[in-house]
Amino acid sequence: MPGTADDITPDILLRAYAMGIFPMSDGRDDPEIHWIDPRRRGVLPLDGFHVSRSLAKRLRSGQFRVTTDLDFEKVVEACADRPETWISHRIQRLYLQLHRLGFAHSIEVREGDLLVGGVYGVTLGAAFFGESMFSRTTDASKVALAHAVHRLRAGGFRLFDTQFLTPHLASLGGQEIPRAEYHRRLADALQQTATFDPEGYSPSTGEVASGGAASGKTQLRTQTS
Repeated sequence: MPGTADDITPDILLRAYAMGIFPMSDGRDDPEIHWIDPRRRGVLPLDGFHVSRSLAKRLRSGQFRVTTDLDFEKVVEACADRPETWISHRIQRLYLQLHRLGFAHSIEVREGDLLVGGVYGVTLGAAFFGESMFSRTTDASKVALAHAVHRLRAGGFRLFDTQFLTPHLASLGGQEIPRAEYHRRLADALQQTATFDPEGYSPSTGEVASGGAASGKTQLRTQTS
């Protein structure tokens, strides 16, 4: 165990991710942090994200406005706002610290001025550890994931860790791999460099909807439903 709930620091949390383990609690007020290393790990292949016709239409519709790192705390709070959650207040504070240090990021989906969806995660090397997402209107979390995948590909990321595989993630191309294979992919990703904010990155909704790869050097424009 990297540390107890009382002495866990952002550095310890990052070392835990580098070891392939992640934190969970039993509720918002749970003072304990449990360290998880599943036998089967969920991943979202960055070159295999499935954009259905309906999702592509939603992405192109102009219904949503997508931003990054403008409301990280609100995204985490929205992800935790459900009857059962693993995001304790203690864990939330740690993620806020990681965000201030540049290791945690959010993608926000808005309808008008209302925050209706989003996803957040931790970055380390060329690995993105997707922590949680939320949706308050149809397809909002899918839109967030589509933008996340496009951005990660543009930034040179190699691994999108979803921790577990849900039916929702499976419908978008998510896969489940053995623990040993995950650790191999993680070790490879940690040896690489990537950026969540590629220079000149500003894709159009059509480019995100196409599911195509983007280069950080290319001048572009730019729970769960």
